[in-house]
Amino acid sequence: MKKKQRLYFILFILASLAAAVGLSLYALQDNISFFYSPVEVKALQDKFSPAVAVGRRFRLGGLVKKGTLQKRRDTLVVSFVVTDEVNDMRVGYSGILPDLFREGQGVVATGSLNEAGVFIATDILAKHDEKYMPPEVAKSLEKAARRKK
Repeated sequence: MKKKQRLYFILFILASLAAAVGLSLYALQDNISFFYSPVEVKALQDKFSPAVAVGRRFRLGGLVKKGTLQKRRDTLVVSFVVTDEVNDMRVGYSGILPDLFREGQGVVATGSLNEAGVFIATDILAKHDEKYMPPEVAKSLEKAARRKK
């Protein structure tokens, strides 16, 4: 009889643990944001993936394309293009840009696509120094360079 009780106790603990992990993942579902480069966003859009659906939060990374930064006078609204040297994606942002943000540099933006296909950023992260590039951006640029060849 004691072996049965022990087995039920172990099964109860395992079921409780599985339920706790499942509930934790479900609760964090909206806070998890995935990283994509413009070429990956385009591929996911072509497949009608819900990962990049309108209003779905994700991170977009690449280089700020030179000559695309536009600032509206007397506001904090800016727009620019993020590129991985294969595809480009227009980004809109309202807020103060990081001090290190500039054209030709690596950037990671968190936000979502709007109905017009423009990525509306809520957060912008820029590289730290001359040698640093966010690992996600470096990997996506390497992938893009391999696809070009």
